[in-house]
Amino acid sequence: MDCLDDLNARLVRFAQERDWEQFHSPKNLSMALAGEVGELLEHFQWLTQEQSRTLSPEKKEQVAQELADCLIYILRLCERLDIDPIAAAYRKIAINEQRYPADRVRGDARRAGEYHD
Repeated sequence: MDCLDDLNARLVRFAQERDWEQFHSPKNLSMALAGEVGELLEHFQWLTQEQSRTLSPEKKEQVAQELADCLIYILRLCERLDIDPIAAAYRKIAINEQRYPADRVRGDARRAGEYHD
């Protein structure tokens, strides 16, 4: 097993031991994820670009905890929907490589539909 599989197994066991699987519907998990992403955003709200790159150790740990919450909900959602998150990420990267060819978009952060020939 790789680390992600180990983590997912531990999350399943955690939920099963508490009889929480009944609450872990895709709807509930996606809503919980949205809430956690909001909590992550709060740590960066009103910071400058530079401040967001140079967090204090305490703030960095708080951000790490919010990122962990997000990852946990993403993995639970993938498990409940039988989606391999690594395979899905690789598929999405391949799509983005086609949508955003490096030689065409280098240094330009517009959305895919905003690039014109």
